[in-house]
Amino acid sequence: MSDVSEPLKRVVLVDDHQMFRTGVKAELGGAVEIVGEAGDVDEAVTVIKAVRPDVVLLDVHLPGGGGIEVLRRLHGAVPSRFLALSVSDAAEDVIGVVRGGARGYVTKTISGPELTDAIERVAGGDAVFSPRLAGFVLDAFAASDVPAVDPELDQITQRERDVLRLIARGYAYKEIAKELFISVKTVETHVSSVLRKLQLSNRHELSRWAAARRLV
Repeated sequence: MSDVSEPLKRVVLVDDHQMFRTGVKAELGGAVEIVGEAGDVDEAVTVIKAVRPDVVLLDVHLPGGGGIEVLRRLHGAVPSRFLALSVSDAAEDVIGVVRGGARGYVTKTISGPELTDAIERVAGGDAVFSPRLAGFVLDAFAASDVPAVDPELDQITQRERDVLRLIARGYAYKEIAKELFISVKTVETHVSSVLRKLQLSNRHELSRWAAARRLV
């Protein structure tokens, strides 16, 4: 049992839904000290650099590039540990943020006491995963046919992956825009960016590329 005099863990909460952040703070109560909040990638990077918390609760899907972009931009810049807290339990999301440097990944179905425990453990250096998600990580890094690092995949932002996944499922640009709450022009920008990074020519090649990496 922790000493009652031990200072509360300092936490920054990063999620693009204000109501969810409010709910998390209520669930955590006084078990941790919330020292900052952010709703997008740029804001998160600024806040985390400024307050240097013990732990960052990081959503995977964020405006500006996603949680993986936050991890990329802060790599080596702060001593904070990152715990992904997301509604997504998709294998590629879990593996992506772990590759990016997160120490754990839990879903938003977690209870307040469980989340408090996860924060404490991550702050202490442990890796923490929801049981089903731990299997994804073990499978990904143990499988002989899956490389520990995919240079092409790692250069694509989380939002670009979201767009790519929907393209591979046959969605039109207008449908993707509606699904992701972004404009058609933004969808086109993401597609152009991915085509350039991967040196591909069209959406059909993108679909094949995504299917080969099980992103569909």
